[in-house]
Amino acid sequence: MTGAPHLFPKEDNPFLGFRAIRFCLKHLDIFKTQLRAILRASAHGNVQIMFPMISGVAELRQAKAVLEACRQELKAEGVPMADEMLVGSMIEIPSAALTADQLAPECAFFSIGTNDLIQYLIAIDRVNDRTAHLYEPSHPAVLLMLSEVVEKAHAAGIKVSVCGEMAGDPLFVPLLVGLGVDELSMTPPLLPAAKFLI
Repeated sequence: MTGAPHLFPKEDNPFLGFRAIRFCLKHLDIFKTQLRAILRASAHGNVQIMFPMISGVAELRQAKAVLEACRQELKAEGVPMADEMLVGSMIEIPSAALTADQLAPECAFFSIGTNDLIQYLIAIDRVNDRTAHLYEPSHPAVLLMLSEVVEKAHAAGIKVSVCGEMAGDPLFVPLLVGLGVDELSMTPPLLPAAKFLI
């Protein structure tokens, strides 16, 4: 897609702009190609799908409807795929976190994207030299939001994972486990320390 600049026009604030699920739902040809490939891959092993940058239940339902349309198309073509595939949502926008009780019944799992969630929640640009020092994973608002997402997910019977820098930080691994997070996603070099702490 690097050869198609018209698909990605320059934006003043791309982190709040036209990306992730927003892009996919406006470019169904690209989105459906990706979903069809994932569905095809599901015939060969354990495949799950997670929609990024979901802001609310309506957006999630739209994405799931496109996925189901792709499933029906492939079925009609006789293409092999798994009978079922777990579908989850990234929780990386405060609106998604605040409506987690509405999103949870629509999902098999949540993954909290802490990098973006913290950035959006406390209005800090992590790559801006003048504000990066204010990026604070232990901010009370962040901890409260994480706790509420986990609580709402578990109330609906689904698991919660955490990805982002916070998930592999030795300072925060015990905190996340204490909040009830079910899984942590991190780069391989961070695994031994996290395993020791847990």
